[in-house]
Amino acid sequence: MRYLLACLSGCIIMLTAVFAQTGNGLLSGPWAGNIELRNATIWAEVSPGVKSVAVKYYPEAAAGNAKTISFKGALGNEFNPVKIELNGLEFNTAYAYTLIINGKPVATTFKTGFVTKDLWQYRKPAPDFSFLAGSCAYFNEPVYDRPGKAYGGDSSIFETMAKTAAAFHIWMGDSWYTREVDYNTAWGLNYRVSRDRGHQVLQPFMASMPQYAIWDDHDYGPNDAGKSYHLKEESRNIFKNYTLNPSYGEEGKGIYTKLSYSDVDFFLTDDRYFRSEEKMPDSVDGKPTSNKSFFGPMQLEWLKNALLYSKATFKVIVVGSQVMNPLCKYESMRHFTGEYNDFMQFLLSQKIPGVVFLTGDRHHSEVIKVDRPGSYPLYDVTISPYTAGISKVRDEELTNPYRVSNTLVEVQNFARINVSGKKNERTLQVEYLGLKGEKMGEWQVTEKELK
Repeated sequence: MRYLLACLSGCIIMLTAVFAQTGNGLLSGPWAGNIELRNATIWAEVSPGVKSVAVKYYPEAAAGNAKTISFKGALGNEFNPVKIELNGLEFNTAYAYTLIINGKPVATTFKTGFVTKDLWQYRKPAPDFSFLAGSCAYFNEPVYDRPGKAYGGDSSIFETMAKTAAAFHIWMGDSWYTREVDYNTAWGLNYRVSRDRGHQVLQPFMASMPQYAIWDDHDYGPNDAGKSYHLKEESRNIFKNYTLNPSYGEEGKGIYTKLSYSDVDFFLTDDRYFRSEEKMPDSVDGKPTSNKSFFGPMQLEWLKNALLYSKATFKVIVVGSQVMNPLCKYESMRHFTGEYNDFMQFLLSQKIPGVVFLTGDRHHSEVIKVDRPGSYPLYDVTISPYTAGISKVRDEELTNPYRVSNTLVEVQNFARINVSGKKNERTLQVEYLGLKGEKMGEWQVTEKELK
């Protein structure tokens, strides 16, 4: 009886959500991403019965200069994520837009707009800015969830985030959680992201700022999945369909890319597509082996070259799993010793300045500091979770000597990262914020400390 009631409850919840969103054919969105100096992309998902989709857009200061762009791709599928590119925009300009479905404008309860990047180079100091980041967003669906206490927490955190001023947001993995019923079919993977992205509480937040993303295991496939996942290509296609990143890997492999804003470069990495299984031997004859891959040779070569090319004050490497924590017993780049040592040696020998790791996964937040003889310390800023269950530190991590004091947060949280200061005196400040925006912890580093 309990199972039947759970099934009925889940169906009612799902049908209510669908009915609320499909009256005009819109299932999710709209929101803007991949915002550049003269370009932007609008994303939405529409129902199978929709025949046409378009975007009307105009500068907020000149509404009379409106243009309309129609979607030229296929419609009528069971899952219909739509992307419409807007080109020929003006830099540092606020635009408003309206989604048009079947010839009718779609009214939203939230503002739809975006601001193009500023052309500051060679003209003025690098702009100060803030961005949001975090990981692990679980939305309950009782009929398919594991028995026991609901794993997903208070989703009002996204209402708080929507009201938190920022230039953009980075989803740092586990942005949706696939279940056992999803793992083994392309339909299941599509269903999960379509359902989770369609929640009403997300819509104002997604539209409030540009959205960028990496993945970790749960939005890639099964728990702890790596390169052996048999639907990895389908998962990559789905991730591309439901995100707006600058690019997605190289040669049709992986989802890594680079995002630049002001004087900061963000290296959005892929810790799943090329990843060896954790049980793969980490050493051969007592020596670390390069056969156990975390980023994999192709991505690691790209990352090294991209870091060498970068002139950014701060080089933020965004990773789904922790990188630097020596005491982490769970998934971490530290357990891929050959590749980890190689990358650390590269950073040291090439004297790459300004590197900070931004990571997710752990279901708690903290800042890990690892000193390096002959160079500046490396910091791993972990931010987790949004709504997924809390995992408090335990065993030797309770008194982790590598953790920066007053940075451990063991409740739902997100981070606002502020970049500010004069030239050569820039500061990166991390604020851990709770469900209502209350400050839970804080840490900062200057560019001089990362040289």
